[in-house]
Amino acid sequence: MKFNLGDFGKHKNFAPLSLTRPIACLRMGIHTNQERYALLLPDASFGFETEDYLSEKYPKIDADLLVNACVIPNQEFIATLIHLEENQSLYKDNLLLAKKGSGENKLIYLGNDLIIIEERWDLFKSNHNALIQDFNYLTSERESLPLSGTNLLIGPTENLFIEKGARIEGCTLNTTSGVIYIGKNAEIMEGSLIRGGLALCESATLKMGAKIYGATTIGPFCKVGGELSNVVFQAYSNKGHDGFLGNSIIGEWCNLGADTNTSNLKNNYSNVRTYSYKENKEINTEIQFMGLSMGDFSKCAINTMFNTATVVGVACNIFTEGFPKKHLSSFSWINNEKEDANHLDKVFEAANNMMARRDLKLETSDRNILKKLSLQRP
Repeated sequence: MKFNLGDFGKHKNFAPLSLTRPIACLRMGIHTNQERYALLLPDASFGFETEDYLSEKYPKIDADLLVNACVIPNQEFIATLIHLEENQSLYKDNLLLAKKGSGENKLIYLGNDLIIIEERWDLFKSNHNALIQDFNYLTSERESLPLSGTNLLIGPTENLFIEKGARIEGCTLNTTSGVIYIGKNAEIMEGSLIRGGLALCESATLKMGAKIYGATTIGPFCKVGGELSNVVFQAYSNKGHDGFLGNSIIGEWCNLGADTNTSNLKNNYSNVRTYSYKENKEINTEIQFMGLSMGDFSKCAINTMFNTATVVGVACNIFTEGFPKKHLSSFSWINNEKEDANHLDKVFEAANNMMARRDLKLETSDRNILKKLSLQRP
């Protein structure tokens, strides 16, 4: 089976995280859609139909089946895709889910409710359901490592799964309101308090005394401390110290300095307004809680304070005594009230210094994506 995962015109809806990746590579629950399809269809080949400047790293393949990357696939959806015939299309209400060939023969999807994301804040809003779905598939008919007797477990044991190599000592875990998944070689340090759902992905770390409320995803190789509530980290990012982060999405290779705090609720309790890359302006939303959205390679200094629904682009460097603006364009260098451009040479240097600690480096394709974005400063 061959197919492409398409952004279907929603690419800018998920910026700033989607500025450096297709929608199919956004993490929520435990996995990205790229990882889900690799698990659910291990013999399939798939590519990406996305923005041209991303195609070097995320190429399209020759295939006549196109699948909406905003759909979080389950086994029922996968079975439907497999049985699509030539020139058939699959819809849920008026939303195109997939098409083969011309797609002129319209079918209606009659399966159980799908998780479908439409805006970047859906990554944390729908994270609870995505986490349960991923957890159930990934742990089915498998046996968890036992929880050490130094820990306290509150709630059903079947809602906890610990992969090989994970380390947990002296912690409290509550699975009453959500599942807790501890990935391969992940570590939860002493004194941490966790109320599920939580996905602590491969080789990620929760620092001592962390306080975690669900549904939260901490992507592979992230290091996180302090207080989190309904947050999604992509991968390789750090928030190693105290400070509150709620209803937020953080990209890859980000670093939040000690005592960074984010407001996720307005003082008048009204619905938030936030910057939209699609509309190129601040828009009204229908949600009350929204914290920080931060693109890849962005960093902030100690004691940084972010207003409700702040949006920080790619490769920003923020060190300021007051609140920065609610929207910072990519490649912004914020020094108190002064805003300059974060030049590419400094971005590449900082990125490689951070990545070297993981024995990684910027690939040519990554550099080309950043070069393209620097010309636009979205």
